[in-house]
Amino acid sequence: MGNITLIATAAMGIESIVADEVRRLGYECQVENGKVTFEADELAICRANLWLRTADRIKLKVGEFKATSFDELFEQTKALPWADYIPVNAEFPVIGKSVKSQLFSVSDCQAIVKKAIVESLKQQYRVSWFEENGPLYRVEVALHKDIATLTIDTSGAGLHKRGYRVAQGEAPLKETLAAALIQLTNWTPDRPFVDPFCGSGTIPIEAALIGQNIAPGFNREFASEQWEWIGKRTWEQAREEVEDLANYDQSLDIYGFDIDHRMVDVAKENALEAGLSDLITFKQMQVKDFTSKKQYGVIVGNPPYGERLGERKEVEQMYKDMGKTFAKLDTWSIYILTSHKEFEKHYGKTATKRRKLFNGFIETHYYQYWGPRPPKHDY
Repeated sequence: MGNITLIATAAMGIESIVADEVRRLGYECQVENGKVTFEADELAICRANLWLRTADRIKLKVGEFKATSFDELFEQTKALPWADYIPVNAEFPVIGKSVKSQLFSVSDCQAIVKKAIVESLKQQYRVSWFEENGPLYRVEVALHKDIATLTIDTSGAGLHKRGYRVAQGEAPLKETLAAALIQLTNWTPDRPFVDPFCGSGTIPIEAALIGQNIAPGFNREFASEQWEWIGKRTWEQAREEVEDLANYDQSLDIYGFDIDHRMVDVAKENALEAGLSDLITFKQMQVKDFTSKKQYGVIVGNPPYGERLGERKEVEQMYKDMGKTFAKLDTWSIYILTSHKEFEKHYGKTATKRRKLFNGFIETHYYQYWGPRPPKHDY
């Protein structure tokens, strides 16, 4: 197999962070809305799935073309080299989506693409029937402004499913967004890190993974591990790299606090499942009770937003308390995610920078208050 084209999909607003991660893996990439595209080899499928902290999934691009009629969609899909990727026993369901395109019936597009792939594979394998009892190759036809992009999903479950979440609260933050929030800060593993609204522990756990350079996918499986043309050996090589690059000796100073003791217990369980429980301290605490003598720490918080009417006043009072409490931490940097439009007013300070991000379907802003840089150590 020569070079292949991969697409790392991303939530709106964090494409540039995904692109930075792809470049750190050593691949040149192009950034568009919701996706980062790069050319690479089979090993990149394994590495991208294991290492990308902020991408939603990794798709293999089979082809892209203009299609305004079902005939065009069928013929051009059929002409693609499906047998290069899909073995004779593969299970290959087709999913789809269509935005601003003449072919707007998704179910029809799915059926046509499925039929075209079957015809293409029949010619290659000289068989008339496919059992579909082997490894999974989930095909997607995505139409956008009459351009059809055909991909195969290499990830399986979305990449936010790290495999450590035993339990969660009612509005858990996606692991991929939590990792993005941390990567948008100036935190380094030698500085204190605090999440005062830790819920089920996602932000502190992601910080610990980043701090020790542990690949987020180390604890889970991926659809493409069963793909023969990638091969077990390639996956073993990628997993060996994960082991070699982890820095288990890096000491970390990470705290998670929550007002609800049940959530603190859930967070502890999740950290235990991730193998990180000795690196993170979880405690029941209200944000207004937080104090620290440490210098140059970083706070990352996803507090309640007050979306429900009855909670709004309470939440605004909490933002006021937060502002007073954090004002004492004059060397610290503080990063808060909320959908509340008047957060700065209640917090009592204008952010150094704001960034629009989506927490699920909720439009939020990430308010960044940058503290001074820590002095350089003389080692």
